[in-house]
Amino acid sequence: MDNNKNFFLAMALSLAVLIGWQYFVIAPRMEQERRAAEIEATRQAELAKKAAPVAPSTGNTAIPQAGTTAKSNTNGAIPGVAAQSEPNTANDRKAALGVDPRVEIDADRLSGSINLVGGRIDDLRLKNYHETIDKKSPTIILFSPKAAPEGAYFAEFGWVGNKDSGEVPQSNTKWEAQSSAKLTTNNPVKLTWNNNKGLTFTRTIAVDKDYLFTITDAVDNSSAASVSLQPYGRIARFGKPKIAGIYVLHEGLIGDVGEEGLKEIDYDEIEDELVTTLQPATTGWLGITDKYWATALIPSGTFSSRFAFFNKDRKQYQADYISDPVSVEAGKSAEVTNRLFAGAKQVAILEHYEQDLQIKNFSNMIDWGWFYFITKPMFKLLDYIFNLLGNFGVAILIVTVLLKLLFFPLANKSYVSMANMKKMQPQMTEIRERYAEDKAKQQQEMMALYKKEKINPAAGCWPMLIQIPVFFSLYKVLYVTIEMRHAPFFGWIQDLAAPDPTSMFNLFGLLPFDVPQFMMIGVWPLAMGITMFLQMRMNPTPPDPTQAMIFTWMPIVFTFMLASFPAGLVIYWAWNNLLTILQQGTIMRRQGVKIELFDNIRDLFVRKPKEE
Repeated sequence: MDNNKNFFLAMALSLAVLIGWQYFVIAPRMEQERRAAEIEATRQAELAKKAAPVAPSTGNTAIPQAGTTAKSNTNGAIPGVAAQSEPNTANDRKAALGVDPRVEIDADRLSGSINLVGGRIDDLRLKNYHETIDKKSPTIILFSPKAAPEGAYFAEFGWVGNKDSGEVPQSNTKWEAQSSAKLTTNNPVKLTWNNNKGLTFTRTIAVDKDYLFTITDAVDNSSAASVSLQPYGRIARFGKPKIAGIYVLHEGLIGDVGEEGLKEIDYDEIEDELVTTLQPATTGWLGITDKYWATALIPSGTFSSRFAFFNKDRKQYQADYISDPVSVEAGKSAEVTNRLFAGAKQVAILEHYEQDLQIKNFSNMIDWGWFYFITKPMFKLLDYIFNLLGNFGVAILIVTVLLKLLFFPLANKSYVSMANMKKMQPQMTEIRERYAEDKAKQQQEMMALYKKEKINPAAGCWPMLIQIPVFFSLYKVLYVTIEMRHAPFFGWIQDLAAPDPTSMFNLFGLLPFDVPQFMMIGVWPLAMGITMFLQMRMNPTPPDPTQAMIFTWMPIVFTFMLASFPAGLVIYWAWNNLLTILQQGTIMRRQGVKIELFDNIRDLFVRKPKEE
C-alpha cells in the first residue's frame, strides 16, 4: 500500500509538470498561433489604412503628434495639433526608407538610419543577430519607418510648447544635419532646427558600443521673452507583433518607474485599458519588450516626468513620458539629456547599464519569473562555465553533475531508504497478509516496522521534488535568455533553445521526406525516454496491473511530450536520468539489494503462464 502511495505521488508530481506545461504553455501557444494567423490575414489591409496617431494620455499634458504650435490644455489633450496619418504601406523596406532624408547609423552592434523628419530613430538592425542560424540570413530588424511592410516601430523625442514659444520640434519637424554626418560609436551626429521666432533647437545623438543612445536636446533662446517647454519621448509600435503567447514569458509593454516596481502589461491588457498612467517620478524607464529584443526610454533624472502606456484602436501601442517644464530665459539656453535602449537583452549588458548608470531593475527587462532566485543563479552558473569552455551544451552537462553533487546527501539518503524498503519487502508482505481484513491494524504494524528499521516511505519522492524546480529554472533560462538562442551543442544540435530537429520516423533524415510536427521524435528525446525507462526498471514491477501499465507507458508518454521542448532541456533530463541510474545502482549494491533492472527487462519479453 505504501509503495503504491509513493508511486502515485511521484506520478502525480510528474503529471503536474506535464499538465502544467500543456495548460500554461502548449494551449496558449496554440491559441496564439490561431490568433496570429487571423491577424496576419488582415495585417496588410490594416497597415494600408490611414491610422491617425493620437496623442497619448500622460497626465495633464499629452504628447503632440505633428509639428504645430501647442495651445491651451483641454481634457488632457492638446487641441490645435494637426493629426498625422500613417502613409500607405510601401512595397518593400527600401522604398519606405527612401521617403525621407536620413542620417546613416553604423555603430559596433547597430546599423540603420535616423529620419531627419521628426528626428526619429526608425530604422535599426542588430548586426550580431540573424533570423536563423545561417549567418547569411538577414539580420534582425528592430525599428522600422512608418511605411515599412513590417509595420512602423520607432522612438521619437520632442518638445511641447505654448503660445509664447511658437512652433517646436515634433513628429514632422525637418531637421538639418551635416552632409557628411554618420552616427558611429565614436562619432555623434548633430541636428539643428530654427523656429524663426528666436528659438534654435539642437539635437545631439550618440551611441555607445552596445545598444544605448544618448539624446541631448538643447534650446537657445535669442528672443526677448522667456519660454517654457516640456520635453517628451515615446516609443510607438503600429500593429501587434507575433508573440509566443505563453505563460512563462512576458512580451509587451514594460517599465519600472519610481517606487512602483516592475510593471508588465500584455498587449491584450492595454487593448482593454487603452491608457495606463504611472505615478510621476524623477527616475525610471519604460518601453516595449519582445522575447529577445527590447526598447526602453530612460528620461533625464533632472526633472519629474509622467509616464504612461497607451493603445489606439488596437493598432498603435506606445510607451511614453513627458517631463515637467523647462524654463529658458531670454538670451539663455538649456538642455535635457535622455537615453534610449534599443537592442538585444543580453544579461551582462543590461546589468552593466543598471549598475553604472543607476537604472533601477533594468536587468529585469529579462523575464526571470517568480522563481528568479533560482533562475538567475542557474543562468550565472551556466554562463560562467560557458565562458570557460565555449559550449552551453557542455555547460548544461557540467551543471547537472554539480547539482547532483549539491543534492547528493539528500538523494543518497533517499536511495538508501528505498533500498532498505526493498529489504523489508518480505516483512511488509507478511504484515499485509496477516492483517488483510484489518486495515487499521495493518497500517499500525507497517508504521511500527518503518520506525524500527528507520525507513521513510516518502523518501523515493524527494529526487522528483528536487528535479522539478531545477527543471523549470533550466527551462526558463533556455527559453528567455538570448545567450541560449542559436547556441550549438555538437552534431545536429545547432540551437539548444529549439527542439531536436531529427525524427525517428524518417530514420533521422535518411529517408527523403518530412514528418508532421507531432512525430518529431529526435535522438535526444529518444535517449531521454530510454534512460527514463531504465531508471524506472531499476525497481520491481508493481504487482497491480494498472500501476504496472502506467509504469510501462510513462517513458513513452514523456518521450512524445518532451520532444517539443528545447533540446538543451531534453539533454539535461537524459543526462540526469543516466547519472541517477548510476547513483541508485551504486547505492543498491552497497546496501546488498538486488538490482531488478535486467530481470524486469527480461520479464517484459517473457509471457507469464496463465493461472488455472
